[in-house]
Amino acid sequence: MGASSSSSANEIAPELAGEILDNLRTQSRVIVGIAGEPGAGKSTLSGRIRDLLEAEGIAAAVVPMDGFHLANEVLKELGRRDRKGAIDTFDADGYVAMLRRIRAAEPGTVYAPRYDRGASHGVAGAIPVGPECRVVLTEGNYLLDSDSPWREIPGLLDAVWFVQIDPALRRERLIARHIASGKAPEFAEYWVDNVDEPNARRIRAVAGRAHRIVDPG
Repeated sequence: MGASSSSSANEIAPELAGEILDNLRTQSRVIVGIAGEPGAGKSTLSGRIRDLLEAEGIAAAVVPMDGFHLANEVLKELGRRDRKGAIDTFDADGYVAMLRRIRAAEPGTVYAPRYDRGASHGVAGAIPVGPECRVVLTEGNYLLDSDSPWREIPGLLDAVWFVQIDPALRRERLIARHIASGKAPEFAEYWVDNVDEPNARRIRAVAGRAHRIVDPG
């Protein structure tokens, strides 16, 4: 689904939705991964594309990787609570297993978890992906990572698009997000620089594996 390229913010969502529609002419279901660093706008872009598809009468769902965050209690037991968001703070096997089920187009509904930012934990069975759902957009940080089992993900998807925006804007968004979730401003900045940024470096390092690099603005 397309070679690597970049696109302007004003054009990208309709362009990507149009590419998916083209592929639906020959496929019963299209599954696209939207990867990128924390705060890059993956959720916003996924939602825009879904809305455009639904306006065309196409049943679509957004299934975020964040629903597979390990619970805070588990992270504390593992000694990882102070770096939540790192690659080993997710149920990677569970996420891959869900993608396999969606790829297999099981006759029943697959119920995916959703991450509740306000409560800071996942909500099981919150996102139904029924047999009628022709497009699934799954967004998250580590879709292109080479470690097991993450490396299996691209083979379960029709394409992976990497979202990349101005680093200063991304940092500003992240700080605002952490403050909104209850962190003090100084601690929010500390978290972005010492937790989010190391994760971002790992994610950036594999951006070249994506089919397309986009800037959603």
